Amino acid sequence: MAERASHGFPSGTPPGPSPGYDVPAPAADALVRWPEDFGRRFTLFVDTEEEFDWSRPPARDARQVSAVAALPVAHRRLRSMGVEATYMVDHPVVADARAAALISGMLGEGGAAIGAQLHPWVNPPFWDGAGPGGTYPGNLPRSVEAAKIDVLTGAIERALGRQPRAYRAGRYGIGPSTAALLVERGYRLDSSVRARYDYRRDGGPDFRAVGSRAYRTGPDGALVELPLTTVFTGRWRGAGGHWHGLAGRVPHGRGLLARLRLVNRVALTPEDMPAGDVVEAVRIAAGEGLALLNLSFHSPSLVPGHTPYVRDAGDLARFWRWWDVVLDALDAADYRSASVDEVIAAAGRARYRGSRGAGL
Repeated sequence: MAERASHGFPSGTPPGPSPGYDVPAPAADALVRWPEDFGRRFTLFVDTEEEFDWSRPPARDARQVSAVAALPVAHRRLRSMGVEATYMVDHPVVADARAAALISGMLGEGGAAIGAQLHPWVNPPFWDGAGPGGTYPGNLPRSVEAAKIDVLTGAIERALGRQPRAYRAGRYGIGPSTAALLVERGYRLDSSVRARYDYRRDGGPDFRAVGSRAYRTGPDGALVELPLTTVFTGRWRGAGGHWHGLAGRVPHGRGLLARLRLVNRVALTPEDMPAGDVVEAVRIAAGEGLALLNLSFHSPSLVPGHTPYVRDAGDLARFWRWWDVVLDALDAADYRSASVDEVIAAAGRARYRGSRGAGL
């Protein structure tokens, strides 16, 4: 796809960033009803990105991508475990010739797919009117968000020779224009929603109304939204969102509920989520009929010291033990790895009662 905008924006000055997006729950007829032969599957999306200081605001000049060198070994290790991975690359990664060559090699080996991840603070064209809320790309004016998506998509196509069909907004920052912009540019799957999370505190979106089931969104339902899977566990999990929200008003309230095994919010990621909690979440998800689970982690976690989740060699060893334990649990629950192409193809065969029955 040709790059639509590499410098500047359409005439006129875009307005400032909008407040965070209140993401509505999908309508029942928008939920993807997977074909019976799809079975139980899981996906893995790797946020393949630059290294930065997680304790400070994002900076435009933080473009170091040295941790990408650890990806090929990690990819082979995951592939040996039967895992297909989609690498959601951002602009600093594909703009670095060595990093792009490493990823291209992984794509050639198989078991890997490519997607786009938009970090607006390091993705041109830059716009000085963004402010703090502009770290969530969906908060930006539509023309600014569109221009950044175009630059990123074009950079991926030039560096890797493939048009990405899957997208993730940095910081899970979708907005009211995101789905339509993606459909216009040939994207068919978005994985920006973090089910049951709320980022309003610093201007981000509110996903509390959205569960973990995939659903159709955008014009004519042409985009599949695949949220990062989040499961409430514990004795009160049936009203988990309510109790988790109330506990958040009390210092350490959520931790207390988790320790008492009343309510625990568990996202399927090795980053700050104990393997035992995730195993219980997988068991509950299977029991509740969730056919497709979505796992995720950040590529800099493969090298100690780049994220708060993997600070040293011991943390890295625990990271890989997490995969051993969780993959055993997924296998026991009959979940098999799925590539992003398989997910898009299965969604195209799924029943859809929405507007005009649009396929993918």
